[in-house]
Amino acid sequence: MLPENRKEITKLQELTYELRVEDAMTPRVITVSPDATMADFREALRANRISGTPVVEDGRMIGIVSIEDLIKALAAGQLNATIREKMYPNPITLNADEPLVRAVGRFSELRFGRFPVVNREGNLVGIITQGDIVRAILKRMDVNYREEEIHRYRASHIFEDIVADEMALVFGYHVIAKDFARAGEASSGLKRTLGRLGINPQAIRRVAVATYEAEINIVVYSDGGEIVAEVRPDRIKIEAVDKGPGIPDIEQAMQPGYSTAPDWVREMGFGAGMGLPNIKACADRMDLKSTVGLGTHLTITIYLDGVKRGSAAA
Repeated sequence: MLPENRKEITKLQELTYELRVEDAMTPRVITVSPDATMADFREALRANRISGTPVVEDGRMIGIVSIEDLIKALAAGQLNATIREKMYPNPITLNADEPLVRAVGRFSELRFGRFPVVNREGNLVGIITQGDIVRAILKRMDVNYREEEIHRYRASHIFEDIVADEMALVFGYHVIAKDFARAGEASSGLKRTLGRLGINPQAIRRVAVATYEAEINIVVYSDGGEIVAEVRPDRIKIEAVDKGPGIPDIEQAMQPGYSTAPDWVREMGFGAGMGLPNIKACADRMDLKSTVGLGTHLTITIYLDGVKRGSAAA
């Protein structure tokens, strides 16, 4: 047993001290000019599959612009505005030779999506996101993912050590309307949790896809809501409940490609009309209830024994 005043250090924490920011950053940085328009920036995001980039003028970084800035410009009809008008000026940077734990702390403290990385002379040498940190740590741990799934898989093992007639674990996640920067966090969090519980990896993937689609629907169409996952030894039940306009015609909403998303949401790559069909394809059972003017209640059930029970929408 550890002394009360001694903190246990995990392997992940150890690696954040061992690695440097330069070990995790992306060295190839896409930059934009402050005189370009937000429409130009949107095309840069699409072409390079990024969510933000430094703004450089005469070789000097003067700001940073992100997908959040684009969302605001789209909503306000200001795609012709210059990046200079919409960027975040004089951004906070990280030094390439700093311990990675410094980057972890800054992300936690400031909730930024990315940080420019500079050398000690102040020159831009890269950009880092939280995803870069995760990938760097996984690379260092040298995990063979396929072998890990096979050797560590033991479905619902946590339940085997608990004596009870009925047992369930419940996890809840708040989903904020129109918060595209955090969209997907609930489904990602649930996926990680299920992995730590030893749930069948195939079931986890189905849960992750169905939950992600439900989460995006709440972000795009509602006034906010929550996702609650109930994990039992034989099944996982996900309930997505939102407040908002509701669905006037459920049968029509279930048709692939049908969408009521506004143009600015579609331009961001959301609202393609495949959310509910994708959920139905992943679920063993799907129940959908909605009241116009009040909101929607979606229930998704995935069985862990691999036996498909069929799905329903009501």
